[in-house]
Amino acid sequence: MSTTDYDVVVIGAGPAGLAAAISARKAGAGRVLAIERDSKPGGILNQCIHNGFGLITFKEELTGPEYAARFEDQAAEAGVELLLNTMVLDISGQRVVTCVSESEGLRQISAGAIVLAMGCRERPRGALNIPGFRPAGIYTAGTAQRLVNIEGLLPGREVVILGSGDIGLIMARRMTLEGAHVACVAELMPYSGGLKRNIVQCLDDFGIPLLLSHTVTRVEGQKRVEAVWISEVDEHRRPIPGTEKRYPCDTLLLSVGLIPENELSRSAGVELSPVTHGPSVNEHFETSVPGVFACGNVLHVHDLVDYVSQEATSAGKAAAEWAAGGSAADAARHNLPVFAEGGVRYTVPQTLDPSLMDSETTLRFRVSDVFEDRRISVYVDDERIVSKRRPILVPGQMEQVTLKREDLLARPNASKITVKLEEA
Repeated sequence: MSTTDYDVVVIGAGPAGLAAAISARKAGAGRVLAIERDSKPGGILNQCIHNGFGLITFKEELTGPEYAARFEDQAAEAGVELLLNTMVLDISGQRVVTCVSESEGLRQISAGAIVLAMGCRERPRGALNIPGFRPAGIYTAGTAQRLVNIEGLLPGREVVILGSGDIGLIMARRMTLEGAHVACVAELMPYSGGLKRNIVQCLDDFGIPLLLSHTVTRVEGQKRVEAVWISEVDEHRRPIPGTEKRYPCDTLLLSVGLIPENELSRSAGVELSPVTHGPSVNEHFETSVPGVFACGNVLHVHDLVDYVSQEATSAGKAAAEWAAGGSAADAARHNLPVFAEGGVRYTVPQTLDPSLMDSETTLRFRVSDVFEDRRISVYVDDERIVSKRRPILVPGQMEQVTLKREDLLARPNASKITVKLEEA
C-alpha cells in the first residue's frame, strides 16, 4: 500500500472541493490534492446545463458546466493535483485518508489538514413510504436530469413530479422541452421548496400546475408505472380521505429533499448537526475534529452555488493555515454558541470565537416557514447588534447576516449569540 504526504487533502472535486483546493494553494499550502470518485471534476454542475450560475462570483450568467470549467482552469493554474475515479474509504484521527482506485489500488494519503466536500444526495422513494409495487419509471429528479442531459435518454412521456425542490422544478421544464407532458408538480408542504425564479420560469411559463399541500398516496403498475394517486393533506401532512385524484403517467420523478453525504464524516468522528445533518463548524469551517474542515452541500444544502464557492474559499484558506501551524491550529478557542430561534431553523457556522474570526463573518441560515414583514435580529446575550427588515422569507431561499469582529470583541463577557425572526 503506497503512502503519500500532502499539506491539504480535499475530499470531492465538485464546486466546493475545487474552490477549497484553489484557496488552499493561494493561502500558501505546498501540495494540495483533491480526490474525486467520478471520472471528471465539477460534480453535479456537469449535468446542470441550464443557466443561472455565477451571477455573484463572476458577475455573469453561466451554465453549470461553464461555472465548473472556470474553477477547473483555476485549479490547474494554481497547481492543484487531482485524483479521479478514486473512492475514499476512511479518514483516520491522524488525518490519514485511505482510498482505492482501479489504476492504483489501495492507497493511504497523509494530510496536514482535510477538507470535506462530498456534496449531498437525493432522498429516495424508500424514505417516503408510498404504497404500491416497485415498477420501472420512478426516478429521483437528479437521476432523470443525468439521463436527459448526459446520457441523451428520455425517462418517460407522461410525467408527474413529487416535490418542488429546485431540481424538480428545473426538470419539469426540461422534460417539457424534450417533448414530455408534465401533468403536475405535487408538494407536501403549503409552500414550494424551490426558488421563486424557478417556480416562475419552470412552471408558470409552461402552464404546469403546482399543487401545494398534496402528496402521492399510491403508485399503480407492476412492471411500469401506469398512474399515481395524489391526495390533499391536512395541517399535520396527513392525506385527507376523499381528496384522491388519479393521474395516468408512465414516470414519477421525486424531488423530495437533499441529504448531506456524511458517511465519511460520521466514521471520522465528526459531530453532526441534528438539523442540517452536516458537520457543526466554527467560523473557520473547522469541524469538531481538529484539522478537518467542511464546506459546500456536505455542510448544509445551498440554494446558490456562488455561496458554496464563498464558504469553500474560507474553508480552504483555514485548512492551509492549520497545515502550516498557523493561528487557526494553535490558538486556544473561546467558542460562543450560535442559537437559532423564532423561525430560524439553523445557522452555519454554529460557533464563533471573536478573537480568531476575520473582520467580518457571514452567518447563513434557512427559515422554517413562510414569513412576511419580519426583522432578522442577532443578539449577543440580550443585546441586539444586528437588525434588518425583510418583506418575505421562505424556506427555499437561504438567508444571511454579517457579524463584525469589533462588535463581538466589545462584549468580552458574552456567553451566546442568537439569531431570530421578530415582528417588524
